Amino acid sequence: MDKKPVRVAVIGTGSMGKNHVRVFSDLPEADLVAVVDLNVQAAQKLASIHGCKAYSDYSQMLETEKPEAVSIAVPTALHARVCIKAMEAGAHVLVEKPIAATVEEGELLIERAAALSRKLMVGHIVRFNPAIRTLKQKLQAGDLGRIFQIACRRVGPFPARIRDVGVVVDLAPHDLDVMRYLTGKNPLRVFAETERRIHTDHEDLLLGLLRFPDGITGSLEINWLTPTKVREILVLGERGLFRIDDLTQDLYFYENAQANGLLWPALLTLKGVSEGSMVRYAIQRHEPLKAELQAFLKAVRNDGPVPVSGEDGLVALKLALALVESGHTHRTIGL
Repeated sequence: MDKKPVRVAVIGTGSMGKNHVRVFSDLPEADLVAVVDLNVQAAQKLASIHGCKAYSDYSQMLETEKPEAVSIAVPTALHARVCIKAMEAGAHVLVEKPIAATVEEGELLIERAAALSRKLMVGHIVRFNPAIRTLKQKLQAGDLGRIFQIACRRVGPFPARIRDVGVVVDLAPHDLDVMRYLTGKNPLRVFAETERRIHTDHEDLLLGLLRFPDGITGSLEINWLTPTKVREILVLGERGLFRIDDLTQDLYFYENAQANGLLWPALLTLKGVSEGSMVRYAIQRHEPLKAELQAFLKAVRNDGPVPVSGEDGLVALKLALALVESGHTHRTIGL
């Protein structure tokens, strides 16, 4: 017998929350019962489109509708308060990244989720890009050999939705989480240069360096200053270079022609690196948010683990805050 759809609600209907509402309303495994926003007119408009109820008070919604699961897409400073209230009301929680505004709040969320036996998933959506998942499979299969370096570039114009954090806490958790996901390792230390060029309340530019175990280096280029949006991930290894365009979901491989598995180490050292074939993989494209929300609902329905845990979200937040600290102090931060 098929399981009943999960009763879900979305708290926060800004730019990201609207998409949560749209996707949940289209998923057969979800029964969207309510949306919540302080702007009640915006909530009512969404509710009328998607056939659910609208609320301006999330506490009232939780008490009245008793959803089994909620998506929380409110400003970062409110994450801890809203998440805890939702979990105490009986709901499993998917909270947009970063997990919380501070490490202490993130730790509290993890503790409360465990104590209340609630699922706590953090919305690191980039993991659900099909190109990223394909690359993860290829790295696990050894197609690149040893990994030397991973570089992420995430630049673009300033988003009007952001007011409470700088570019590091807003965007870096995406790439920090992806670096951990692809390498399976945590950084040992970080160093960053940050600048406030236009948006004077917080930093709007980051150049970051990370050192991972096994000699893997990482680099981050993130800003809100570039007139065009770029989302690129490069993974360099002994057999060549993988490149992902996160926006188009394209995955390329540039082969090191000398590292074909037929050369013994001494000869490979002499020959070095040379240009080989380039392959563009056929990727079955899909919307990452849909895959993310489906994974959350699957964990709720089957009482299984969430693919991006509170602990994952907390590590990404700690790393982002370490980069901010390094940018302020101009020192390497050991982890």
